[in-house]
Amino acid sequence: MVRVLVGAIVAGVVVFIWGFVDHMLLPVGVMGVKSIPNEESVLRAMETAISERGFYVFPGFDRSKGMSAADVAAMQEKTKKGPAGILVIQPSGAEAMSPKQLGTEFATGVVAALLAGIVLTQVKGNYATRVFVVLLMAAFGLVSINVSYWNWYGFPTDYTLGVAIDELGGWLLGGLFLAGIVRPAPPRPPV
Repeated sequence: MVRVLVGAIVAGVVVFIWGFVDHMLLPVGVMGVKSIPNEESVLRAMETAISERGFYVFPGFDRSKGMSAADVAAMQEKTKKGPAGILVIQPSGAEAMSPKQLGTEFATGVVAALLAGIVLTQVKGNYATRVFVVLLMAAFGLVSINVSYWNWYGFPTDYTLGVAIDELGGWLLGGLFLAGIVRPAPPRPPV
């Protein structure tokens, strides 16, 4: 278990550093991200219209009541007409790249590497096979989450590609270290 913990910390550091490189030094972190045209007027409208932090879908509907077939049809028509999308908002503002956010991001990478390390203890393969297993775990998360966001919420294709480069690149690098540190569990003697 010590090897798994050490591997998780090392891989977490590697993934965190890769995140810095691909977001701050390469264009990967901004792929598909745009600024709002006429931002000041849009922000003023949001300040008066939205007071609660949250994840908003528009066109929306009152989720406290059930939706009738007519409500669904009306929402589908509004969605076709547009605009349609999602908005994640913090109306009272937020600190950008705070120590808390950076710490949470680092801890997330370590916990993810810990989970991958636990899986690697059960993988009976060579180094390359174990690296490939870590990469497959990253691909699983990418497809099951980010491709769904692309499909359902309309995340831009180039943004989704940027996330893929970020995740697969980070976990390829992290996996190189993790697979070198974490070894398969020794076989149990027969009882």
